[in-house]
Amino acid sequence: MIKNQWYIILSSEELPKGKLIGITRFGEKLALWRDEKNNISCISDICCHRGASISHGKILDNGERVMCPFHGFEYDSNGKVQVIPANGRTTPVPDNFKVNSYYTYELANFIWVWYGDGKPDHNPSFFEDIDNELTFVEFNELWNVHYSRAIENQLDPVHVPFVHYNTIGKGNRTIMDGPILKWENNTMFYYYMRSRIEDGTPAKKPNELSQEEVSKVYLEFKFPNFWENHIDEKIRVVAAFVPIDEEHTKIYLRFYNKFTKSKLLNKIIGKFAIPFNKKVLNQDKEVVETQIPKKSELKMKENLITGDLPILEYRKKRDELKNGVIK
Repeated sequence: MIKNQWYIILSSEELPKGKLIGITRFGEKLALWRDEKNNISCISDICCHRGASISHGKILDNGERVMCPFHGFEYDSNGKVQVIPANGRTTPVPDNFKVNSYYTYELANFIWVWYGDGKPDHNPSFFEDIDNELTFVEFNELWNVHYSRAIENQLDPVHVPFVHYNTIGKGNRTIMDGPILKWENNTMFYYYMRSRIEDGTPAKKPNELSQEEVSKVYLEFKFPNFWENHIDEKIRVVAAFVPIDEEHTKIYLRFYNKFTKSKLLNKIIGKFAIPFNKKVLNQDKEVVETQIPKKSELKMKENLITGDLPILEYRKKRDELKNGVIK
């Protein structure tokens, strides 16, 4: 994992107030809950006493604490045991009775966790072009791949006419001119391309293609794990690639639109778009789950082509961030 990053880990709707849930993220068992003020706590879901699942317990004191179901140990939001019932409620608890806790943030109807060392020095940020005028509908899927493979699929314009031949790739436009790639703030990039039907001429390299020649549709990736397809001013598709463990990823896909001035009507319109988006995502899933190895790295036994530029840039930056090198 890339350390010291804000990761999207859940949709806000999956954590209602008054519910203690357990999930696996980053290969770790986590317990999450909200207090009465809607603040979100996240601690390890493995009790420091006998290893039971804390998330199978219950919320106490309006969310100030949670109780392990096995022996009643009470944890605060910092992962510290405050009460060991068997010792008496007024008996001080030794400092070693604690589990890891994680900083959380809620933004854009997503729950984020700071996966790293120490306190974060900044808050997470979402896509700037998505505002309150856009309404979204959402679904999620579990893929049997490392999150890096799932991300790379969305950075791959070359696969579209083959994998999505009867959906978004109709037209047999197999030649891929570009792509043009632009970095911003060292943690996000845009990429543009032009696809066309085979006409006997070679694909144009990025430096041979002007901004005016590329499609008005562009794609954007923000580290560490979310992506946007900017289709036009009224339509966006957003995906968050949530790392569960080394071989599993949960993908949250959203369809945003503002076709009308009514958010309710836009919500209904969005629901009609879900089956098509599921079909497109499942076409990807069928292929990506066959890739070997399940996780990608900077140096692999692959032969990349010019159209793979966004994937190569992602791998380079991911490798830099993993190793603590910022360029």
